[in-house]
Parts: sequence; structure tokens; C-alpha cells
Amino acid sequence: MTTAPGTPAPPGSVRPGLVDPGPAAARTAIRLADGRELIYFDDAPGRGQPAPDARDLPGRARPPSQLRFDPLTEEWVVVAAHRQGRTHLPAAADCPLCPSRPGRPTEIPEDYDVVVFENRFPALGLPAVLESLDGGVTGPAAPYAGRLGDGRCEVVCFTADHDSSFAALSPRRVATVLAAWTDRTAALGRLPAVESVFVFENRGEEIGVTLGHPHGQIYGYPFVPTPLATMIRIAERREACPHCEVIAAETTDRSRLVARTSAWVAFVPYAARWPFEVSIYPRRHVPDLPALDDAERDEFPELYLDVLGRLDRVFGVRMPYVAGWEQAPARRGRRWAHLRLRVFSNRRAADKLKYLAGSEAAMGVYINDIEPERAAAMLRAAG
Repeated sequence: MTTAPGTPAPPGSVRPGLVDPGPAAARTAIRLADGRELIYFDDAPGRGQPAPDARDLPGRARPPSQLRFDPLTEEWVVVAAHRQGRTHLPAAADCPLCPSRPGRPTEIPEDYDVVVFENRFPALGLPAVLESLDGGVTGPAAPYAGRLGDGRCEVVCFTADHDSSFAALSPRRVATVLAAWTDRTAALGRLPAVESVFVFENRGEEIGVTLGHPHGQIYGYPFVPTPLATMIRIAERREACPHCEVIAAETTDRSRLVARTSAWVAFVPYAARWPFEVSIYPRRHVPDLPALDDAERDEFPELYLDVLGRLDRVFGVRMPYVAGWEQAPARRGRRWAHLRLRVFSNRRAADKLKYLAGSEAAMGVYINDIEPERAAAMLRAAG
């Protein structure tokens, strides 16, 4: 749990232990018509002079989001009322994430392999873009605390093919995506307002996706989210990494093992909360994506594609899922964080979904419909 309502780090602060992000894809940055940053990450060099954004867009002035601190749980909540008007399940012909075509401009001016850009409807935004809050939200009466919702939100498109999915990418393309994730983790971690970087993908309308094009997001939070802070607090108290202990136990037991390489291991957690849930770890104690070495980068694409393919083959339908990287905070507790990619689905049968009902939604006590060992066996059989 967080200990108190924090404040942004002072300007000029950098993340201790920041390393070179590793092998990078060909990288080209431009500005969109409203000033937002867009970066192309190509599988190979050769893009040339990028096309400009020909749209006539208004400036980025908008009502700011708010951070409100809950004194009962010591957790931050983001209030972003301006996002009510964001694009919701458009037809493929109106997809804003497909490349622009003559007469049909989109968020991305030209064709691409992988592209990252600032979200047009961000839940969090840098202070320079935010207006002043009215009504004293940054200084309400006790016991409440709040401030502007600073930070950064980015969109990551994995392919220009609207009808594809991450599981259908080539290993080379996954390597480019990994390079983009790494680049943005390092860049956002250097921003004074950002305390934690969360890289994630939501796939499938069943999980809540509002755009069908294969894409993910990156949030630069101005605080450390409670689950990550809790894991770090536990490791500090024990003076040992629980993740390392779990990796050792699962690779010995193997009943929940799904896939592995010399550098990575994927297994269903012993206390899995979701019907199908897989933890993917580098075997080495690594704090974040920029700290991965060449061997870990080389082995990740095929392992991850293997896991995603198994998920899709379990019931013979595209599995809805959330995939999120748990990474070390930008400035504190880094020694005790262990990089993990957590993938979970709410599908419990070919024609059934698990919904978060009373116990889960109200009390945070998950009730899993499938025994983790059974889920692991089903995933192994789907290889």
C-alpha cells in the first residue's frame, strides 16, 4: 500500500540504475497536428522522410484529470471525466489506428510496422498541458487529498493490419514491439512526474476493449500502484525476492509449467485468480524491460507467441485477455522488484465468461472456476 499522498519528483530527477534500453528498432519521431508526439519503430531502416499529419486538429486544451487519494485504503484514484467522449468500437472503415489513406486521415499519417503516440484521450497528462483546477481539488478539506492528474498515456500499435492480433505477429515484429516497450519505459521513467511505468495490452470486447485494432497502451503513473508497492514492501520485509523463490519452486514442481527457455519461464500461478492466467518471468532477477540482456531479448518473442497461441487454441477461439508488465518503480524500491509479464483471461469455457461479482469486485477476494493445475494442463495440451 502507498504510505502517503506523494508529490512529483523534483525537476531533473533521473531514475537510479537506468541502463541503455538495448537493441533498438529503426526509430523515427514526428509531431502530430495538435503537438502530440508520434514515434515509428520499424523492423528495419528505410522509412525516409515521414509524412506530416495533414489534419486540422484543435489544440490539446482540455479539462484535466484529477488524482484523488482514498484515506480508507491509501490508494490513488484517477478521475478523468473528459474521456467520456473517446472513440468507442468504431467500424473497421473508421478505425483511427489504421494508417491514413487518401481522403481518410487517421491518428497515424502513413503505413507502419510498430508505432507509439500520445493518447488523444489520456487518463493522465503532463502538467504543461493541464489547466488549473477549480473547486480546490488540489487542496480539499481533511481527510481528503488530491492533485492534478499528471503523468503520460501512450498508445502502441503492433501492426498496421486491422484484422491481425499479437499472437499472429512474427518473432521479428515482436522484437520490434519489445524494443518500443523498452524505449518508452526508459523515456517515461525519466519524466519528473512519473513514478511507475505500466505497459499493457487489452484484447477482446469481452475484456472491455473499445478499439478492435491490435494495440496496447503505456501509462506513466505519478505514483506507485498499490499491487506493485505491496510486492516491494513484502520483499523488503523478508529481505528476499519472493518472485525468485516462486520461479525456483515452479520450475522444480512443473505441474503448473506452460513453457520455458533458458532465459524465460511461463507458468500458471499457484494462487491464480483468473480461469486462465500465466506469469512470464525472466529467470534472472531483472527490475524492468531496459535491464534485459541480449539473450533475454532474443528468446522472448518465440516464448510469448507460444503462450498466446496456446491461449487461443484452448477453446479454438481468440482468447480475450489482459497482458501487463509489472516493472520496478522509476526511483524507489527497484532492488526488490522482479520484472513479470502477467497474462490473464476472463474466459472460463468456450461459451462462458467470468465476471467480477460481489466477492471479487467488493472485497478483492477472487474465486477461480478452474484449478490452476488443470488450466496449466489444458495450455500444455494446446501446444
